[in-house]
Amino acid sequence: MAREKGPFAAFYRTAQFAEPPDRELVALLATFAQLRRTNLAALVGMNLTASDFKRKGVHPELGEVTLGQLLATWVVHDLDHVAQIARTMAKAYSGAVGPWSAYLSILRDRV
Repeated sequence: MAREKGPFAAFYRTAQFAEPPDRELVALLATFAQLRRTNLAALVGMNLTASDFKRKGVHPELGEVTLGQLLATWVVHDLDHVAQIARTMAKAYSGAVGPWSAYLSILRDRV
């Protein structure tokens, strides 16, 4: 399948660090929920087909990629955040589990 026109638009990967660091968790979650709803509605509105997932574009660092790869990356990115949350929650129990911590890899820092 032919490559689509032009490279991907530049994306500011560290935009979250421009946010004020003292924003309340409730406000952050509300913003996330609203942005998620808006973005999912836009994605659904595109009525993508199986052939659309094969469409190609050019990433400025990775080169040629497909829409399917991009969307799969978004899913894995979100799952990575879920894993970060789970690890943080589990570490709150580090002292409580006693010697069983040896069996709980989630309590060990990732390398």
